[in-house]
Amino acid sequence: MKYGARNKVIAKVTSIQSDQIMSLLKFDVTTPAQMASVVTTESVAELGLKVGDTVQLVIKAVHVLPVKE
Repeated sequence: MKYGARNKVIAKVTSIQSDQIMSLLKFDVTTPAQMASVVTTESVAELGLKVGDTVQLVIKAVHVLPVKE
């Protein structure tokens, strides 16, 4: 199966809730993942970010595509 998404995170399906039209799938991430973000330099300064800081990443995405391997 080919798909356009390049960022992949391995996860285990923990629940599926389905009706006639849509299904809600929930996952537990099972492997470590790295992510990147592009923000303005002004934002970095305002947040006072430096290497080694612990931050919370809020992910805003249009789609999460489950692909069974």
